[in-house]
Formats: sequence, structure tokens, C-alpha cells
Amino acid sequence: MTTVETPAKQSFVEPGGIEAIPIARRHGSPWQLLATWSAPNLEFATVYVGVIAVAFFGLGFPQAMVALILGNALGSITQGVLSAWGPRDGVAQMVLGRVAFGTRGNILPAGLNTVMAGLGWFATNSVSGAFALATLTTMPVWLALVIIVVVQVGVAIIGHNFVQLFERYATVVLGVVFLLAAVFALVSGHLGAGAGGAPAGFTAGFGGFSVAMAAAFGYAAGWNPYAADYTRYLAPTTSRVRIGLAAGIGNFVSCTVLMAAGAAAATAVSFGKANPTDLFTSAAVMPVVIGKLTLLAIFFGAISANALNIYSGAMSFLAVGIRIPLTLRRALVAGAFGVIGFFIALAASADPSGSYENFLLVIAYWIAPWLGVVLADRWYRRGTGIARFLADDARYVNWPGFIALAVGIVVPIWLFANQTLYTGVLVAPTERMSGGFVTDYGIGDLTPLVGFVLAVVVYFALVPVFRPVRGTALPASGYEEPVHVDAASER
Repeated sequence: MTTVETPAKQSFVEPGGIEAIPIARRHGSPWQLLATWSAPNLEFATVYVGVIAVAFFGLGFPQAMVALILGNALGSITQGVLSAWGPRDGVAQMVLGRVAFGTRGNILPAGLNTVMAGLGWFATNSVSGAFALATLTTMPVWLALVIIVVVQVGVAIIGHNFVQLFERYATVVLGVVFLLAAVFALVSGHLGAGAGGAPAGFTAGFGGFSVAMAAAFGYAAGWNPYAADYTRYLAPTTSRVRIGLAAGIGNFVSCTVLMAAGAAAATAVSFGKANPTDLFTSAAVMPVVIGKLTLLAIFFGAISANALNIYSGAMSFLAVGIRIPLTLRRALVAGAFGVIGFFIALAASADPSGSYENFLLVIAYWIAPWLGVVLADRWYRRGTGIARFLADDARYVNWPGFIALAVGIVVPIWLFANQTLYTGVLVAPTERMSGGFVTDYGIGDLTPLVGFVLAVVVYFALVPVFRPVRGTALPASGYEEPVHVDAASER
């Protein structure tokens, strides 16, 4: 007689921290990832990437779409690849990073993701949701911000299963509303033109194109450091192809449709420092009723995105190696991030366009070289087991990974960064300013591309020097359960 093992029942609030998920608790389908990675992109932050490509980077709608599609495609492909890594070892993405960077070296990327996800993305999305609610109800922005923070922190605190359920229903409701908004934006826009209906063409040059592409990549790939967090509950035997397709397609389609809506809207109205959600939902872009529904969708879309941001931010914080001997340590960390993120969002609400543009590019600056290292390291260890390197007490060192990440971040930023606070030494001579604004981006921003390539090259160049341990052969089952991943869970 064959018995079927059923998953253990989970409490209302997901307990624990970053420990490996045992086989008995594995459940779910890979196709749920379509919703998991569609819903968080159904928000105004995604729309705004398309807006800035036209309104601030100077591209016409056709050129903007080419840049946005390329950036989204690259970020979505890597999202699919990394998502497929979760089921084998049952641990979060930043815990897997201990293999590529070493136990101590992983503090750098895990710490960066803690700040970017739990605080940066959280604040960015909270601002757009608060603006939408303020426009819809005429309440003060600070009050709208309080409401949205409380709701999205509550979803994240409950945990993995509730987050997945929330994203599933959000995909259907938000998908319908944003699809209608996108159709009207495309109809209202001047698709052969540039910002505010101005003549189209490569007026921004290659520089504007590369900056827009980097921004799109930064947004789509911004989910990469979370990828395995939402597949670690799947059974180890789950098809990796299906996981990759579901995660990648969900990310790419939702990003591209909403960015197209933003780019089209930027050709219909002129975006400045005014409330951007108000402009996108104005009568010049869509009917009043659809505009009101879209504002409501922007509010709930921000919750959908930030539920993942806070959840994964808390996982990254614990992956740094900080031990909190409390059963609800992940939930408590998520709540703390919500409080801190509120004040960051309040400060960023003064200049949403400038804050968002800079944040998108900074995200890509570290994610691209991080991707280069983890992909190179995975190739180096193909066919081997990595469970032994994941433990808190492994004391495993991988200098090639840490050095490659550091070089991949610092050198490209020094040479190619294109920020309001700093311009790379190879970029500055190619730019032109007029009235305090960039009128020609020169060579644009090649930091992510150079960072990725440089990190891969440095990693493989250092492997023969440091000879990092590769690991032993995988068991025939293809699975070995990691132990001592979260020492606090064993106290």
C-alpha cells in the first residue's frame, strides 16, 4: 500500500526564518509563479519606467519600446533561471548566495538586498500607492502613506502562503484594470512621437537609449534576488523548465504592457514634478471612470509589490547571519522594515521622479555584477551538491566570488555611472547640459552591462588562483537537505 505524505499545516503567521524547507512542507505548482511575478508589476512604478523613458530620457515611443523590451527580456530570463534553483535545496535566494560569495562574503550582497528590497523598493512603491490614494480621496499624502504601509506590512507578516494567495487574486483584478488603462493610454498617445507629442526620433541618441534600457533591466531584474524565495516550497522534482517559464513570462509580460502604457501616456501629456499618478489617470489619457479604477488599482498594486519586498527583505536580513532566537523572527523583522520604510517614503514623496530614476539605476549597478557571479559560480559547480556550504557555521570562503562582486560594482560605477550625484569619468565628457538639465546623455549608462561582464571575467580568472571547493556529487535523487542554515531555529 502506498501512502501519500501531506504537507504539514502552517500556522496563521509563517513561523521561523531562513531554515531549509523540509520535504514534508513542500507544496504548490510552478504555474502559480505566473501570478507571483505578474501581480507585483501591476503597479504605477512599472508604468513610470515607461514614462521616464520618454519624458526624461528623451526617446520617442518606438525607440523607448525597443529599449524597454530588451531590458525587460534580460531581467525576466534571469528571473526564470534563478527561480528554478529554489526547489532543490529549499532555501531563499540570498542563502544560496553563501555558495558563490562564502559565508562571510555573502554579507555584502545580502546586506545590499536588505536595504534595496526591505527599504528602497518598499519606500518607492509606497509613494506611488499613497499618491494614488490621495488623488482618489483628497486625503493628505502622509495619511495615505500610513494606510498603505499598515496594509502591506500586514500581508508580509502573515507570510509565504498568504503572500502567494494574495498575488493570485491580485493578478486577476489588477490585470483587468491595468489592461484597460493600457489600451486607453495607447489610443490616446501619439505613438509616432516623443514627450508631450513632440517629434520622435533618436533625439536622445544612444545615451538615452542605454539609460532607458538600464532602467527597465533594473526594474525587471530587481526581483532576481528574491527569485528562489517563492520557489523553495516547491517539491525538488518540480520541472525546472516550467518554473523558469512561469516566472520569466509573468515578469516579462506584466512589465512590458505597463511600461508601454507609461511610454504612451508620456506622449499624450507632459510629466514634470507634479503628481505623476494624477497625470497618468487624467482625462487626457483615459476616461474618468477608468482613471478612478486605475487609481484604486495603483493603490492595491503597491501593496502587491511591497508584500514581496518586505517579505524578501526580511529573509535577506536574516541571511546576513544575524541570529534572532524568536519563533516569529521573520515576521518581526518585516514589521520593523515597514516602520523604517515609512519615513524613507515620506522623504522621497517630495521629488518622486528624481528619486525613482536614481533608484532604478542604482538597483542595476549591484544586481548585474551579483548576477554575473552567481551564474558563473553555478556553472563552476554544475552537477555538485552545495548543501554543505549553506550552513551558518560552514565558515566557507570563496574569494573569487567576493572579489568579482566588489570589482564588478566599483569599477563600472567609477567609469560609467550616470547619476545626478555622480557621473562616471568616461561619461562626463560626452554629456551636454542646458539650464541644469541633461540634454544629451552621451554614452548613457553602461554600468550594468560592464558590471555583469567584468564580474564573470574576474570570477573565472580567480578560480585557478584560489581553487574554491566545488562540492561532492549530488545523490541519485538530486536532493540533499541542508542543515544548520538558520541556527536560531535549532535553539
